[in-house]
Amino acid sequence: MNNSDIYLYERKLHKYADYTVWLAFPGVNSFAMSSLGFLWIYKSIDEIEDVNVEILSSDKKTTKFMYEDVNLIGFSFTFDTDFLTIFSMLEKYSIPFKSNERDEKFPLIFAGGPVVSANPMPYKDFFDFFVIGDGEDINLNLVNLCKENKNKSKNEILEMLSKIDGIYVPSINNRPVKKLTQKLDKCVYTPIISENAFFKNTFIIELARGCSNRCGFCLASYLNLPFRYVPFDEIISKIELGLKYTNKIALLGAQISAHPKFEDIFNYINKKIESGMNIEMSVSSLRVDAIKPEIVKTLVACGQKNVTLAIEAGSERLRKVINKNLSEEQIFSAVKIAFENGLKGLKFYGMIGIPTETKEDIDELIKLVGEIKKLYKGFDISFGFSSFVPKPNTPFQWCGRENSKSIEQKAEYLKKEMHKLGIQISVSSIKWDYWQAVLSRGDDSFTQFLIDVYNLGGKLGAFKKSAIKNNINSDFYAYDNFPINTDLPWDFIEVSPGKDFLIKEHSRLLN
Repeated sequence: MNNSDIYLYERKLHKYADYTVWLAFPGVNSFAMSSLGFLWIYKSIDEIEDVNVEILSSDKKTTKFMYEDVNLIGFSFTFDTDFLTIFSMLEKYSIPFKSNERDEKFPLIFAGGPVVSANPMPYKDFFDFFVIGDGEDINLNLVNLCKENKNKSKNEILEMLSKIDGIYVPSINNRPVKKLTQKLDKCVYTPIISENAFFKNTFIIELARGCSNRCGFCLASYLNLPFRYVPFDEIISKIELGLKYTNKIALLGAQISAHPKFEDIFNYINKKIESGMNIEMSVSSLRVDAIKPEIVKTLVACGQKNVTLAIEAGSERLRKVINKNLSEEQIFSAVKIAFENGLKGLKFYGMIGIPTETKEDIDELIKLVGEIKKLYKGFDISFGFSSFVPKPNTPFQWCGRENSKSIEQKAEYLKKEMHKLGIQISVSSIKWDYWQAVLSRGDDSFTQFLIDVYNLGGKLGAFKKSAIKNNINSDFYAYDNFPINTDLPWDFIEVSPGKDFLIKEHSRLLN
């Protein structure tokens, strides 16, 4: 932490605390200080009596404690390749990677976040336990349990943890693990406003969690079902709190515009601007059908010049396949409203290599963009594309990726045609997306494979070399279509509304 950081909660004094937690973020400190969920968990632990808690990041070494003084280390695990940074952080403190090589002198080490909540199996040998699902309450409870039983052995503590819903202990695992779903009656907001954050001096507030659209590939939708939103009055009170310390506000959520009071929230902000208050407000992204004149005008008044819209696929047919029921008419209407009400441009997000995708689907997208460019000259239109990665606990978890060479050809075709139209386009690395798919659908045979990837340097070549060395058939995990009746490595995790529902969704969308 920095002396200029502003804490929006009353910190406990831990002068005589004898229990120490490291909360570790596998990325640079500026990203850690902009990660809302991570900071909220830090706040929760910091408010526990008699517990020292310190943030670690990849570029920030501890300033207070050595690992011999630490009782518990919790890692955030948000992206599939985070294991590389986690290994480097463990290595920095001479902590063995594998849990069975860490005796009683080492702290208990756990992980939480979307990657391990969806499928912890590739990483089961590296952590003593996992938090599965929403982490607000459970992290508080597990730290208290570990603190109260600090004089007991690791195995005794793990035995107690294994009985708690939402905690998976690989060394014990004798029952299904229920994914935790947090009730959103209270706001999660930035508890520390920092000049050193990636989003400098910004107050971030979560409006909603999950997404009712339920696109077939989307982990954020299905892992966070049901769609939940924070009560309007709670949001307004926290906006008022944030505005006491900064004029920069960001609204967060996969589908914030589905909040039933979304327009009222914007009206509230707009009235403050009209009264003379200088507010800079940004949103993560918007649904196309949420683009209304009043919304756009408020965003423009708050200094936002561009907005991101996720249309995912290029044709109405393919959008129906993925459950993105969005018509061309709605897209044209959104662009018209954005153009006429002061935005300088729109960034569209799309995906290539979606199951059943054809060249005709891509051509329809190119045609759509060409028509938009003709109608709105001078309006900045850009595109960002990723390629399809099958994710556990989604209806498309059984679907393999399209061959990488084929996806790369599609990407090159898109780049060439969009360039002709004067459209800026970025496409994620198809090769990296391939390995992300391998990790995503991986299993407990990956332990040495992952260690060797790290030891070989963690680049693309390291993945290929390590897979060969460890007899990992990476094409199986990335490309194969799994039969619906296959037992999947992550099936022991009980998610709502359950596997039968995912099977029905899979059949409905793809048949």
